Amino acid sequence: MSENNVVSLETFRKIRNAEKEDLAYQALILSMSKTELLDEMVRFQEERSRLGQLTLPLMVRGKYLFKALEEQAETQELRNLTRSYRRHLEYEMDTMLKQVAR
Repeated sequence: MSENNVVSLETFRKIRNAEKEDLAYQALILSMSKTELLDEMVRFQEERSRLGQLTLPLMVRGKYLFKALEEQAETQELRNLTRSYRRHLEYEMDTMLKQVAR
């Protein structure tokens, strides 16, 4: 078995629980206007800066936020930026998932 296929079940559960707990945030994001989404993006970046790192709950919320921004983007540049950031968050979550607890 390749090491790439090994996942931490504990981390997997944490990710799934974080996603379930953020159903209200998902609903909020879906109801926001473009301007509100951009304001939320600023708040997201400020929170990330304040914490100094991407936490699991922040990654989960960011994934939903940047997907919504990507879908509502009026310019290709914003669409590319938000897609890139969303993919980065998904990569970070995948990396976290594949790290075996030691």
